[in-house]
Amino acid sequence: MNITQILFFLLSAMAIFSAIMVLVSRNPVHSVLWLIAVFFAISGHYILLNAQFLAIVNLIVYAGAIMVLFLFVIMLMNLNKDTEPKKNIWMKLAGVVSGGCFLMVLISLVRQAADMQGKAAQTGVGDIGLIKNLGKALFSDFVVPFEISSVLFLSAMVGAVVIGKKA
Repeated sequence: MNITQILFFLLSAMAIFSAIMVLVSRNPVHSVLWLIAVFFAISGHYILLNAQFLAIVNLIVYAGAIMVLFLFVIMLMNLNKDTEPKKNIWMKLAGVVSGGCFLMVLISLVRQAADMQGKAAQTGVGDIGLIKNLGKALFSDFVVPFEISSVLFLSAMVGAVVIGKKA
């Protein structure tokens, strides 16, 4: 067993454990923090697949921006046990039935995975997901659209500052 396989299994265990903790945690803030851990594990998988750009974008956009936004929204909502609605038996039964259906889908996928032996993703080879290749494409083939989008972002930032100054 090489280091890539060990890292894959460690990241997979971390992702599965963190995802379970998202569901099990009673505190919504803790659930968001566990979801950030899931995103870190997924970014680790992207790095193992030699897709560094996807890993960085996943960390910046999802773990960095969206989860912080979720965290602020949850903190501003001031959730407590008094405002939480009581769930009746039918809602719990629907949750158990849908969870059972999801378990059956997972079992069928695991059985189909036996047919995929020898067709695993190649790790550490190729240069499709490298940032160097993306930079070459952006600054050679797509330099005009890239510069136009940068001017649009700059004008949006200036507009946001002007609107913010008026308030």
